[in-house]
Amino acid sequence: MLYDTIGRKESEWAGMTANQIRGVGEQPGSVLVIPVGSVEQHGNHLPVVTDTLLVEAMVDTAIERLDDVPLVVTPPVWSGFSPHHLSFGGTLSLEFAHLRATLEDIAHAGIQNGFDAVLFVNGHGGNSSLIDAVVSTVGVDTDAEVLGTTYFQLAAERIEELRTTETGGMAHGGEFETSLMLALRPDLVGDPEVRDGKPLDEHYRWGGQDLLDGGNVAVYRPFDEYSTSGAIGTPKQASAETGERIRSVIGEELAALMTAIHEHNA
Repeated sequence: MLYDTIGRKESEWAGMTANQIRGVGEQPGSVLVIPVGSVEQHGNHLPVVTDTLLVEAMVDTAIERLDDVPLVVTPPVWSGFSPHHLSFGGTLSLEFAHLRATLEDIAHAGIQNGFDAVLFVNGHGGNSSLIDAVVSTVGVDTDAEVLGTTYFQLAAERIEELRTTETGGMAHGGEFETSLMLALRPDLVGDPEVRDGKPLDEHYRWGGQDLLDGGNVAVYRPFDEYSTSGAIGTPKQASAETGERIRSVIGEELAALMTAIHEHNA
């Protein structure tokens, strides 16, 4: 529960005093990190908090690898833009405009504490275009540098080398997310017999086929057109070992990005 975990990490905004937050923000090259996730169905074997849990964990993994980077992490924005998941139930989705305004407000309020840069770290594919837009809408109104990334795309080429499935196997609730969850919170992962899913089969070859293959054409489809379970990919091939390797790669790439942002703005 939050009351039992807040403040265990030095960089957590929620566990710091206002003076401590301003003290970090006023340092040269300071970075405000805003993790953005979602609460949405992930098939029969993963919890609905998967995207929020994983993006927070990837940010934490990156911070463990940093050295002398003045940085504060806000509490994760736990609800994303997920209308395509609503038909399966279990999903809490914000309207696009509401989520955009929420992220803009958080960033602008955070910047007032003196931060030189803001980094949105996204953990849900449905948020990607919105994050890109917010980088511009916030960036145009502030002197701080504003950036955004989707963590599973940040190190896509390196993760491609770790997969055991073909393209399509690392889609929603597939090998990628299930492996990370097995590494981080195996108690929240369903047994192999309920890890239902099959590789993504998008009609248009230009469309996205995988978390690592976003495609060049955007198309809207409710998830029940892709899957009967709500998961897509090959979760049965997931393993904690693969998850740990993926976690390490993402942590390294995200830490390198945070360091580069700090150095550029110092």
